[in-house]
Amino acid sequence: MAETSGAAASGAAEAACAFCAIAAGEQPASVVLSDGVATAFLDRRPVFKGHVLVVPVRHVETLPELPAPLVGPFFERVRAVSAAVERGLAAGGTFVAVNNRISQSVPHLHVHVVPRNRGDGLRGFFWPRVRYDGDDEADSYAERIRRALGPSA
Repeated sequence: MAETSGAAASGAAEAACAFCAIAAGEQPASVVLSDGVATAFLDRRPVFKGHVLVVPVRHVETLPELPAPLVGPFFERVRAVSAAVERGLAAGGTFVAVNNRISQSVPHLHVHVVPRNRGDGLRGFFWPRVRYDGDDEADSYAERIRRALGPSA
């Protein structure tokens, strides 16, 4: 069986990616921002009207894959869109979220910016909450994450 190189696989994914097509202007969307860093457009299946998706122009599937030099510029666009959604729609606030793989319907990093208002019916997080069995268990989880972050954290 022939092996596909990472670059070839990435190119194939990019060619078939709906969000890359929107960022390139090849697929119609209600775009609210587009520059060399990010494209932001209305979600076709919004939680509430005005729900925006912000995607990096560069094809990456998840937040951990976004190159470090792009993190600041990308999230500056997310911040600007969040502020514009509040101002432009007279929203009381916004809900900002990212899914990495699980519940990610399109394999291209995207940040949801959802307008919120008191009494809108959206209740906290979309998943059930759990409790740690005590401080020792919580400390164990924290230690595992610290180790994964490495010495720079």
